[in-house]
Amino acid sequence: MGRNLFILAGSLVLFAFISCGVAYTNIAQQPGSPGDASLWRTMGLGLFVVGLLVALAGILSSLFEQAERRAEEDRRAKRRR
Repeated sequence: MGRNLFILAGSLVLFAFISCGVAYTNIAQQPGSPGDASLWRTMGLGLFVVGLLVALAGILSSLFEQAERRAEEDRRAKRRR
């Protein structure tokens, strides 16, 4: 599950950078483009924060999976003795 969360976090951060890139180019100022530059920046910041939170969840998930794996190995080793 940790890998899936890292992939999700990476894609969210990529979309955040794209949103911020659109805000600082002339695309956001063209007539007929969706929203204005501040909306693109806000959306980029929001996506970036959500991406960071998902990455943190992925890190914690990986750490807990590793701890469970090691605890199970220790239990097996104790049973063998």
